[in-house]
Amino acid sequence: MQTTFTLIILLFTSIAFAQNPVITDIVVQGNNKTKTSALLKLTSIKKGEVLDSLLIEKDVERLKRLPAVAHAYYQVHEKEGGYQVVYGVEENFTIIPSANVYTTNDDEFAFRLGLYEFNLFGRNITVGGIYQNDIYSSYLANIRAPFLFGKKAGLALNYSNITTEEPVFLEDGTADYRYNNTSYEILGLYQFNLQNRIELGINYFNEDYEYKDGVTSPDVPQDFDVNKLLYKFIYEYNNLNYDYQYVSGFRSILNTQYVISTENVLPDFFIWWNDFLYYHRIGKKGNWASRLRFGLASNDESPFAPFAVDNNLNIRGVGNVIDRGTGVIVLNTEYRHTIYEKDWFVLQSNVFVDGGSWRNPGGDFGDFGDTQNFRLYPGVGLRFMHKKIFNAIFRIDYGYGVTEDATNGFVFGIGQYF
Repeated sequence: MQTTFTLIILLFTSIAFAQNPVITDIVVQGNNKTKTSALLKLTSIKKGEVLDSLLIEKDVERLKRLPAVAHAYYQVHEKEGGYQVVYGVEENFTIIPSANVYTTNDDEFAFRLGLYEFNLFGRNITVGGIYQNDIYSSYLANIRAPFLFGKKAGLALNYSNITTEEPVFLEDGTADYRYNNTSYEILGLYQFNLQNRIELGINYFNEDYEYKDGVTSPDVPQDFDVNKLLYKFIYEYNNLNYDYQYVSGFRSILNTQYVISTENVLPDFFIWWNDFLYYHRIGKKGNWASRLRFGLASNDESPFAPFAVDNNLNIRGVGNVIDRGTGVIVLNTEYRHTIYEKDWFVLQSNVFVDGGSWRNPGGDFGDFGDTQNFRLYPGVGLRFMHKKIFNAIFRIDYGYGVTEDATNGFVFGIGQYF
């Protein structure tokens, strides 16, 4: 009787073990620069745990989103006593120069040059800087370590010294100001899971406006210098799936800021905007991409409103900072099609429509329906892409306006427009 009972216990134990295969070994292959420990830190499975293919698939999606990884996959091999899990990665080249070329409001030549390392020390740390010449010289420097304190927590530090010529839109016309913004920012980064993350931080900055030419107003100072504090909160939901140049899924990014002025030259204000992005694969070579941005700020009747209408931000072909507002609704939608693909090189065509409207400073929501505030710019473009270098996409777009007082023009840049 006792022997029979023992056999039954052993039988149930063996059945349970067969139904719950355990992981005996975890291997990473294909990584040359990226540290194996840095990749394993981001995975969810551990030796001795039950094999869970859903967790492994989430790990692969997480690895695909790293700038250091062009593509990732996994394999499971049956071994004595359990299973070996192999994560395979194809690495990107991550020391990347960048260049943007555009024209100023006076049709002068302007450019931006940058150099970034997206995988410093093989630990997924981004560091780099940018030089910009837009009539005046400007500088930016950034370091971002999203996994500095483990799998979920990190830190970002940003410095910028930006000087531009900014148009200020007054009732009687436009004035040009020399504008300088020097800022120091620290952000805490936290990722709850694969889809959800936040950033929370503070930015101390100085704004210096110096009148150059154009119309004037007794209510608008011609020269002022003010220090400010900016509190920032960002929430991102990311459910995108990457397959080299193709993207599918949904992403939402909410950015909220509260700005406090240390003087009474400009009022304190609150600003927020949300980008909703949707990507859909069409056949084997097509990709439909859309971005909807909706944002509002404190509705002060100020010529220095925060939302700009600009080539490089929202409407391709419209010009460089042609208007401002305290609210914005913009829809960018485009169809991307792979024309040619060979080894590392991809040539992609692009057909797009950019449209949007703004709320005037001190205005109301009816301004969004005003034809003077609405812009619609269809256009075409090309993408020259390197599949094994992170964000190595040279883009050229031509937008042609079809609404009132429309313009047209080329927009160049590095990376997809959105």
